Amino acid sequence: MVYNCIKLSDVRSITKSKQRSREGPRTDDKNTFSIFSKTSRNKVHIEEKEIKEQKVKKKEEYKGSNFKYPWDRSNLKSLQIDLKDFEKLDDYAAKLPSTGSLDHLTKQLVHAAHTDVEKVRAIWIWICHHIEYDIIGLYNEALRSIDPKEILRSGKGVCAGYSSLFQDMCSRAGITCMTVNGYAKGAGYQVGQNIPDDSNHAWNMVYLEGSWHPLDSTWGAGHIDESKFTFEYNEFFFLTHPALFIENHYPDKTEHQLLQPRVSRKQFQQLVFRKGDFYNLGLLSVQPETGTINSETGKVSITIESRQNLKFTFDVNGAEHGVIQLLKCGMKLDVYLQKTGQQVLRVYAMLPGRTSQFVWVLDYKILCHALKITMKIPKCLHNPVGPSWVTEEAGLLEPSHTEPVIHTVDGYCTFSFKIIRGLNFLCSLHSDEIQMTSDMEKQHVFLTQTEDKAEIKVRHPCSGTYVLKIFAKPEDSKSSSYSYLCNYLIICTNPSVKWPEYPLTYSAWGKNFHLVHPLEGVLPKGTNVSFKLQIPDVSEVCIDGKEFIPLIYSDSGYWEVTCSTVNRKELSIMIPSNKPNSWQYILRYAISK
Repeated sequence: MVYNCIKLSDVRSITKSKQRSREGPRTDDKNTFSIFSKTSRNKVHIEEKEIKEQKVKKKEEYKGSNFKYPWDRSNLKSLQIDLKDFEKLDDYAAKLPSTGSLDHLTKQLVHAAHTDVEKVRAIWIWICHHIEYDIIGLYNEALRSIDPKEILRSGKGVCAGYSSLFQDMCSRAGITCMTVNGYAKGAGYQVGQNIPDDSNHAWNMVYLEGSWHPLDSTWGAGHIDESKFTFEYNEFFFLTHPALFIENHYPDKTEHQLLQPRVSRKQFQQLVFRKGDFYNLGLLSVQPETGTINSETGKVSITIESRQNLKFTFDVNGAEHGVIQLLKCGMKLDVYLQKTGQQVLRVYAMLPGRTSQFVWVLDYKILCHALKITMKIPKCLHNPVGPSWVTEEAGLLEPSHTEPVIHTVDGYCTFSFKIIRGLNFLCSLHSDEIQMTSDMEKQHVFLTQTEDKAEIKVRHPCSGTYVLKIFAKPEDSKSSSYSYLCNYLIICTNPSVKWPEYPLTYSAWGKNFHLVHPLEGVLPKGTNVSFKLQIPDVSEVCIDGKEFIPLIYSDSGYWEVTCSTVNRKELSIMIPSNKPNSWQYILRYAISK
């Protein structure tokens, strides 16, 4: 059956049965299901009782077919569709030139379609790729047109132009379609703001396979930034699941939500402001669910669940003061506010390895009433913090510290990981609070590595907030660059802490090397110092300083010797290199003055 298109004005005024029969299914509860006879007046009329029974039956059928939209988090669409089935059709529609009349264009588009869903898809794709948002018309109503023929001619339109063109083309293709007016959280919207009663947007609903389905070709076509329109196709707004569509589209008529129970205007106003890319990237949920967060302490925490592993970043009014911990299929974010008052928390996400930039996915409005929990996030800290699926993919498992923030009383920590593949590490300690030389950054961290375990010892030079950075590269890599794996935020408030440096390690300090003592990188002058190391698979180990001093290999499997620091400024420990009669340094100690 071919249906004519439904105009919004018709929805308000149609009462005659002839009009209803021509227009097909409707979403108005009161007038949609009046039963009428298709026979002439001279034929037998249906009994009044039977009419009432059929009315009740039809109404129940309507509720069953139109309100079947609870979101089970398995599909973003209101229909079960496979986008791969549309690939050829999408390519055809996107490239079809806008020549001829609306009739000619529509016939060309639906010629390649075999079902009503494909007809709708072809029209949608064409509009999203050919109609530009009319920036001039947005600000000057006198220059604005919603006439489909004019929209086609100019190639421009505001939201009402997009929806009227879509509705017109659907009508020509025999698809029942209507325009919906309402409020949308579009350009200029601020999370948590009061939602006015006046409409500011128009979109469409189509009737397919016994149900209504929402879509928004304006938002599907692109976006406005600084009074400039950019074509950027957004799949999310095609046949969007009503449970998701309601998050940023609130129709004037609540029945157009296609939901039961229906969402109130207050509930709509309080929702987290999710962008379409929130769901495009596979994000599922976020806590808290309300868009406004009240903080009495200065700390705010949110968690996100996703279908797959993603990377995240954020800012609060343009600044980043917080810690992101990547979780399997999600993340946890702790924000430490730096001032009271109203602030906006914006979160971005990215598919690792597939895109080169983060995209905006959601906003919160934060009302901070007091700063009872304060933490200054070092500039040298890079999110995410702590172990995650990133470290697991690199080959580091079973971390000794699973939390990203570590508090230590004595300024000493030991981190360990199980290693499942050959890696070379580069670790360093950083701080914004004290001046640390490059040697200090390296020598307050000491790495011991075996075939299946990495152990990283950390000593603070004094109290404060520090960042442990861990980089690695495959053992067989010929590149000199290391990839970032993770960092930890380590905090020590004990003013009595003052740890010396570890000895400086050279690149020859390798796997299965173990330093028992001395661990202090600066040795006292004028005294005897005992050395004990485990260095496997070497024929000699010696100390290079004022004179060569060989270490003795003991029965317990350690290289040991006692050495005087008298008249020495430094000393180094060496092992034979691959070249004959040559040595390479593995450790260097300084002697105190």
